[in-house]
Amino acid sequence: MNVTLAYRGHSEVDQTGGRQVFRLVPNLSRDPVGLDAPLRRPLRFREAMSALHDIVVSDLRFKKRDRTAFQQWKNAEGSRAIAVRRNAYQSALQEMQRQGGVVTPELEARFTSQQKRYWAARLQYSNYLYRHDPALWRQLLPCDPVITVADDVAFFECFSADESSYGCLTVNRDDGFGPAEAVRFGTTNVDYSWQLYHHFQSLRSYRETRFQIDPEGFSVATAGSDAADIREEKIDLPDGWLRGFLLIQAAMTLPTTRVQVPRDAVYAMLAFYKRHRARTSPRAIRFEFVPGRPVSIVLEPWEQRIETRGAIYDGPPIEPIRVWGGRRLLVLARTLPLAERFDVELLGTGLPSFWIAVMGEMRLTLGLSGWTANDWTRGSSIDLFAPPAAPSPDLIANVAAVLHERRAATLAQVAQSVGTAPATVAAALRHLAHSGQVIHDLAGAVYRWWQVMPMVLGEAEIGPEHPELTGARTIMASGRADLESRLEAPRGGYVLGGTVDGTPVEIIVDADGAIKRGKCLCSHYHRFGMRNGPCRHMLALSWRSSAKALEAFRASSWYNQLREGQD
Repeated sequence: MNVTLAYRGHSEVDQTGGRQVFRLVPNLSRDPVGLDAPLRRPLRFREAMSALHDIVVSDLRFKKRDRTAFQQWKNAEGSRAIAVRRNAYQSALQEMQRQGGVVTPELEARFTSQQKRYWAARLQYSNYLYRHDPALWRQLLPCDPVITVADDVAFFECFSADESSYGCLTVNRDDGFGPAEAVRFGTTNVDYSWQLYHHFQSLRSYRETRFQIDPEGFSVATAGSDAADIREEKIDLPDGWLRGFLLIQAAMTLPTTRVQVPRDAVYAMLAFYKRHRARTSPRAIRFEFVPGRPVSIVLEPWEQRIETRGAIYDGPPIEPIRVWGGRRLLVLARTLPLAERFDVELLGTGLPSFWIAVMGEMRLTLGLSGWTANDWTRGSSIDLFAPPAAPSPDLIANVAAVLHERRAATLAQVAQSVGTAPATVAAALRHLAHSGQVIHDLAGAVYRWWQVMPMVLGEAEIGPEHPELTGARTIMASGRADLESRLEAPRGGYVLGGTVDGTPVEIIVDADGAIKRGKCLCSHYHRFGMRNGPCRHMLALSWRSSAKALEAFRASSWYNQLREGQD
């Protein structure tokens, strides 16, 4: 997907006397967004933004082994080849002179001069690209950070370089900023660079600091500057970047198990990961839940136990929840001196998790995919866990109108405004989140109007639906799903058993209709289990289990198109 970003000037930090102005240049290709207010605690803001920057540049993908010795040999071979070519050139020159050919000194001098000029310019250009070329920076940050200004908060969002970590820094407007001027609500991209990161390291608490987003951008020339001052960048977003952003919203809307982890426990985890590197599997973080006791955290494979000493777990006994990719938590190191506590939202074993650093008026949310290699944009399919539902276009439009007007609301408030059951409204909100219009603020427990792009996203922008979902539709359309048993589950919900496309399937569905666990004999389940979402056979059995699910399937445009084709 091609995206055009237009900026007037560059984001910067201006220092004049004892005053600082933290200026962010917004994307002029989007609706104007503005905020001009003093920062109450610039030191907190600096450290929180630095932690967000660490998430952006985080890349824990597999790195090839050190090839320094090979490069040294290769350079030596290159030097030897240059010497061979030089000797051959001298021999050819001498042979030409013996045969009466004429090579003037001016020609050889001009050739040498132009060759030196070429290589000097090439080296200079290479160094410039390394420091300033946006294409190089885009390898770390496919698209500039997204900032949203709302009536109660301002929040920044970004992806990591390996696309397995998501960061969102939320700052309360009342506590984090002073009286604001030129406020214009909305979502936009802001110009960001390494230079800006180094600039905001200079923020200090003893200097007045203003946070400024000018809805018209900033002109580096005169007040009457024209479009010539605007620089445009056309970026080809990587495949799945938008899908990854939207899958995060789907994950945030699913039921989670919340664990409060004190700061000292997170410090112990980060210190242990800093000093140790696992050589064998498993490498998970295991959360153990025992009623009447605080939740315990165990680092595998060392079986290093860390007691949270936090709130007592008073829920029913559940199996331990294991999440992977613990080394990604090191990006939270700069938040430790500021954090009051950490809230961890767990979706289940092998599924994404969210770590929320509560820092007074700020909250930093770190969203981790199931494991580092299973990034948000390609491997994850967390949206398949959601219960089937079929919100009507009118309901979706009404919900969008309510959120567009209120900017932020809880599920109960939206349901009350549209006069519809919360379960159906939740389906409409998931649809809006999947089209890039709504975000679920996990830390604030509200839905917000949020447009990651200046248009409603569809299949052309985020790609086709998941293959397992397409396969489930094919199975349902051909009637190859048979429900054979339905039993009440001991902890709520029910257990379904049946045969789908000749394969025995068993799933556990909660009271809302979302798939919690399951077993199947297909290759998808054999390879991934439930870590990459339910397989097509589980989805088809879930749809077959109730009239509501069948209605959701039959209301889909895909099903209607199939029926029209058969008729």
